[in-house]
Amino acid sequence: MLYALCAALSLALLGLDQWVKHYVTVNIPLGDAQPFLPGLVELRTVHNYGAAWSSFSGMRWLLVAVTSVIVIAVAVVGFAAVPSSAIQPIRHPLGVAAGFLILSGGVGNIIDRVRLGYVVDMFHLEFWPSYPVFNVADICVVCGAVLAVIYYLWFYEKYDKRGKAHGDADAPSES
Repeated sequence: MLYALCAALSLALLGLDQWVKHYVTVNIPLGDAQPFLPGLVELRTVHNYGAAWSSFSGMRWLLVAVTSVIVIAVAVVGFAAVPSSAIQPIRHPLGVAAGFLILSGGVGNIIDRVRLGYVVDMFHLEFWPSYPVFNVADICVVCGAVLAVIYYLWFYEKYDKRGKAHGDADAPSES
């Protein structure tokens, strides 16, 4: 049930990301802005040909490949049980939510890069003019990464770390 709920939320966020990108592309000319939360955030249409802070600008297919590898790795490590290995599905809700947020954001930006050759960004912080413009997918990735760190530091050990096999309770750990 947890996976289904998080998957539905992830798809909804992916849909929201694509809708907002379409909205600003149709309604706000490239480079122009429109108030969103006056004094805090404005909507500004920007085409980002790179990654964060426009790093790797112009390396479209490298960014598609790297983002795809990350998305696949999160899916495999987070959600697929691999027999006879240390990989097992995440069971804690925080870890599951983190994984689905990262997947949602990664796929949202992959769609833009493949379809358009760039990522549409739109949220500009008015109170921090030098901060880069970002989008819903970026928010998902950052929130997912923060939740993943919190999950790993405080919950992984207790809930999801692969334990000793039955019958080996007194055996020393393999460290």
